[in-house]
Amino acid sequence: MRFVSIRIITDDTPRLVAFYEQVTGTAATWSADVFAELVLPSFTLAIASSRTVPLFGPGSARAADNRTVITEFLVDDVDAEYERIKGVTTDFVNEPTTMPWGNRALLFRDPDGNLVNLFTPVTPEAIAKFRL
Repeated sequence: MRFVSIRIITDDTPRLVAFYEQVTGTAATWSADVFAELVLPSFTLAIASSRTVPLFGPGSARAADNRTVITEFLVDDVDAEYERIKGVTTDFVNEPTTMPWGNRALLFRDPDGNLVNLFTPVTPEAIAKFRL
């Protein structure tokens, strides 16, 4: 089994795609007006319109209703990313903070309220975990 993608359901696909293009620096590929993908080195971030939900089962997903999942991106320098991301969003949950498990992390919300974490391993153990 291989993890290949995560899909976010939204009521405003163009807005959310543009946000993640800015955050990741990756251009999206649109397969339809209701579905786009940002193909990153380790996984694909798919963004789909809430109009696609009936294809999976009516009511199976709701846009802007996530309060448990955090989409995480490993970055070279989280403090530099924080300065850059200030131009993309103001909805920060925290500023760069060194976590007890050795990552320096920046947590913010996307336009639908989903949590996004950018992090950089900073302790020897965390760096080794990611083979940096």
